[in-house]
Amino acid sequence: MPTTHQAALETKHAVLDRRIAEETHRPLPDGAVLASLKKQKLRLKEELTGL
Repeated sequence: MPTTHQAALETKHAVLDRRIAEETHRPLPDGAVLASLKKQKLRLKEELTGL
């Protein structure tokens, strides 16, 4: 059964996923923004797998 913390992390992960997709599809994607979003997403994924 997922905990509230786990559900919150999964929600944040999904939001980051959408933001990465939005940034990627812009006419001129910002590489620094993409890198930052991807790092945040990876940290969340690592925390989720540690639960």
